[in-house]
Amino acid sequence: MNDKADIIRWFRASSAYINAHRNKIFVVLLTGEALSDKNLPNIVFDLSLLHSLGVKLVLVHGARPQISAALREKGHESQYHRNLRITTPDVIELVKERVGALSVTLKSLFSMGMYNSPMHGADLRLCRGNFITAKPVGVHDGIDFHYTGEIRKIQVEAIRQQLENGNVVMLSNLGYSLSGEVFNLSAERVATETAIALAADKLILMIPDEGVRDGSGELLLSLSHEDAATYAEEFAARSDSDSQSIAQALQAALLAYRSKVHRCHLISYREDGALLRELFTRRGNGSLLSNDNFDRLRVAQIEDVAGILALIKPLETDGTLVQRSRELLENEIGNFLVIELEDTIVACAALYPISDSSGELACIAIDPQHQGAGFGDRLLLELEARAREKGLSSLFVLTTVTAHWFLERGFETVAMEQLPERRQRLYNMQRKSKVLRKRLG
Repeated sequence: MNDKADIIRWFRASSAYINAHRNKIFVVLLTGEALSDKNLPNIVFDLSLLHSLGVKLVLVHGARPQISAALREKGHESQYHRNLRITTPDVIELVKERVGALSVTLKSLFSMGMYNSPMHGADLRLCRGNFITAKPVGVHDGIDFHYTGEIRKIQVEAIRQQLENGNVVMLSNLGYSLSGEVFNLSAERVATETAIALAADKLILMIPDEGVRDGSGELLLSLSHEDAATYAEEFAARSDSDSQSIAQALQAALLAYRSKVHRCHLISYREDGALLRELFTRRGNGSLLSNDNFDRLRVAQIEDVAGILALIKPLETDGTLVQRSRELLENEIGNFLVIELEDTIVACAALYPISDSSGELACIAIDPQHQGAGFGDRLLLELEARAREKGLSSLFVLTTVTAHWFLERGFETVAMEQLPERRQRLYNMQRKSKVLRKRLG
């Protein structure tokens, strides 16, 4: 942001997300790799900010690389089977030691209150407890996993009570049995099962990269279930630690998706501010797997008037669109379609009947941050389909600056006299708009 105006615009734009996130439950996974990254203090500051804005946070942290490093220090190699660490009696003691140390370190970061830090005055309370009841994995393929465990039960009501009391709940990759034993769990599984049990609004998985990238290196802002499954297999087949971390996060997101967790975000733990950009900007800054549509095209409602006005106001100011008052827009709202993204109107267009056989397209506006995403084409195709349903054979559009866009989509330039007589009488000679027509098959 280069000036005050940029800051003001960003802050106003983020207000919709602040309201949308308030009192929502977010489960956030911080893997052992994330805890060892130099960006961790910034992540903690951003999580503290989320809490101060009314988000109910459950943090789950792992310790996989720290445990492996501790084993190497003692001259032992980590043993895995079925992608699970085999936790022998001597290993579980080391696991408890390292997980405990990481929990204390993380708690100390959340306890900072220095004057010049984002934590100043936050008064954040972090709550730890035996919220995860576990049981042993047992013996598989003739291999005893010893103190490697799986989740038996999550103390949902106890966690909810802490969240209602304004506390941040912190869980680790440790679970506790009814007989007093401690088990080593998968942190990804703890985060996923907790999000499912709490019916969390979001599961946030911190990964090494900005998000999931396709074969050409392009960031995928949204993932379908099929895409996520394909990329999970591709990353799992690679041997580097970053790919393995992303594969595990995708597998966790897929499990949450199948269990109706509303949205799963994969966000970089290395990039400063990535969490805030993903949650408080329209474009985001990661990859999203959602069990509802990432964006939604629908008929506009009276509640959308403010959002439509915000879209068209800059275009009215520069003369691209004819000015419309709020009252006029409210009366004509039934003619509009909108595209909604993350509860925010990012595109709109209208279809007005101007004769028994023709209609006029008007007020096509796309948020600048989302131009090039194909929203204009989607609106045009839907309005053409609705025009055909109404029995219209021609569509007209009057434009001063976007004629080429319509020409590329099958419109042709015609004389003003080709307009239906009723619309000719309303033609503004001073604007000198070009008239384009498209015949509907």
